[in-house]
Amino acid sequence: MRTIRIGSGAGYSGDRIEPAVELAEKGDIQYLVFECLGERTVALAQQARLKNPELGYDPLLEERMRAVLPVCAAKGIKIVTNMGAANPLAAARKTAAIARSMGLSSLKVAAVIGDDVLDACKDRDLPIMEFDGTIGQLGNRLISANAYLGVGPMAEALRGGADVVITGRASDPALFLAPLIHAFGWPTDDWNLLGKGIVAGHLLECAGQVTGGYFADPTFKDVPDLARLGFPIGEVGEDGSLIITKVEGSGGAVTAQTCKEQLLYEVHDPARYLQPDVTADFSQVTVEEIGLNRVRISGGRGRERPPTLKVSVGYVDSFIGEGQISYAGPGALARGRLALDIVRERLKLTGVAANEVRFDLIGVDSLHGAQVSARANEPYEVRVRVNGRTDNLREAVRIGNEIETLYTNGPAGGGGAFKSARDVVAVASVLLPRELATPQVQFVGGVER
Repeated sequence: MRTIRIGSGAGYSGDRIEPAVELAEKGDIQYLVFECLGERTVALAQQARLKNPELGYDPLLEERMRAVLPVCAAKGIKIVTNMGAANPLAAARKTAAIARSMGLSSLKVAAVIGDDVLDACKDRDLPIMEFDGTIGQLGNRLISANAYLGVGPMAEALRGGADVVITGRASDPALFLAPLIHAFGWPTDDWNLLGKGIVAGHLLECAGQVTGGYFADPTFKDVPDLARLGFPIGEVGEDGSLIITKVEGSGGAVTAQTCKEQLLYEVHDPARYLQPDVTADFSQVTVEEIGLNRVRISGGRGRERPPTLKVSVGYVDSFIGEGQISYAGPGALARGRLALDIVRERLKLTGVAANEVRFDLIGVDSLHGAQVSARANEPYEVRVRVNGRTDNLREAVRIGNEIETLYTNGPAGGGGAFKSARDVVAVASVLLPRELATPQVQFVGGVER
């Protein structure tokens, strides 16, 4: 039975780069996948593209590509990534230019476009899933609408000889499913095979999370050498069988526990995990340690795909004003609480129009609130933080200003004041009939083979 090895080179936009190089150099992989696109990331990327039509892709694209292209080209490792964000074509052009500058002019790069469905969503004024309202009601606050594309165009790009496939918004597990469909020729209506592929993709998509990152809890769940955390490899058979492992000697751990936690991560219903290509069923999955850092996963299933595609809608929700200041030494807690009382009263006196305000002492009550923290020991130092949500930037600025004035108008010994004001880009979801998204593949660079 044929088997391929897929390495997960990133789990989010700002992830470490050296574990991906380690995978390419030592992982004996045939595919390297970078999953770098969060829900808000694409909306922020759309804003960047509006300012400069040649931007809007992942800011670490060049650094990642320069790090891995030489070894991937030498070993024939194909790269699949969603680092295209809001501008996959520009990302593909940039990657091709990087390849040429490194003497890799024959490298063939493909861009998957068509996830931008803003016009289609506006035309149908689709209802928003998270709250009452429609896209039309967002008005000029609307920034973007990007559909979660499925595996089809990425597999098509691989069939066309692409060495690097760059997409925008796509289902995270589909980035890993595409190599499986390409390598094994799986039918796109074999729901059980696709369901198994989604299990593999979901376990690999967050990179270091399945090798012990976001897992470690000293004395309860110890993980060795997290500073050198190795990213995972999926050994996937033609029948959908799966073993999760990592590069020998790298940091972290692959265990039944790490795999179980990642399997359930961000899954609303394990028996009905909706994806653009299949409705995956994780409810019968079994997890078995078969060796050191080797875990066998089996039992994934699937049913027919849903008739719609999920669309992430980015919009400007509000503005946030923030201020912070620190107090230390004897009486720090009392001075911090006095500072909060002063700012609370000042916001009332000056008429700051805030819809919501939080008054926190970081390290004391900022996570679990005043009731839970009431019996805690008094700290030697505290940091005051006030956050307020407003309808415009001017009011947000006023909140941070009041914190800054504590320097000379508040308790003794305040230091390290900080203030900021910014817009809040929020994300909502709508469902779009799948036929209204029309993805395409465009090749950039390389030579026909």
